[in-house]
Amino acid sequence: MEVILKKDMQPLGFKDEIVSVKNGYGRNFLIPQGIAILATESAKKMHEETIKQKAKKDAKLKADAEAIAAKIEGLTLKVSAKAGETGKIFGSVNNIQVAEALALAGVEVDRKAIKLLGGNPSELGSFEAEIKLHREVSQTFGFEVIAG
Repeated sequence: MEVILKKDMQPLGFKDEIVSVKNGYGRNFLIPQGIAILATESAKKMHEETIKQKAKKDAKLKADAEAIAAKIEGLTLKVSAKAGETGKIFGSVNNIQVAEALALAGVEVDRKAIKLLGGNPSELGSFEAEIKLHREVSQTFGFEVIAG
């Protein structure tokens, strides 16, 4: 079954993409929740027209995302966390704390767009994260977890 996404759905795709899903998932979850519509021939034609109109707006969004990616490129953040004497953190560092550190560095991003590579760190040290700024623009950056 093909559906047209009305919202960004992280594992499936982005808004206005036509994706194939299993029948039950489409009919029982995506369509009733308002996340997608059925991709009929008439819906596909309307979708093509909408895509043409949004292409110019999308080019500006991509340029803005590339500008943010350029800011982040050479950046190494410091995230402070409470740690014991052995270097183990009480709990773990998550994407919310990394987003706050980015905000302190002057880059405002949605915390949901940040993915910590290798899972949530639970000890002091250097780690990497990836941020998806646009469907075609993503940037990897390093951050250091320090005792604080």
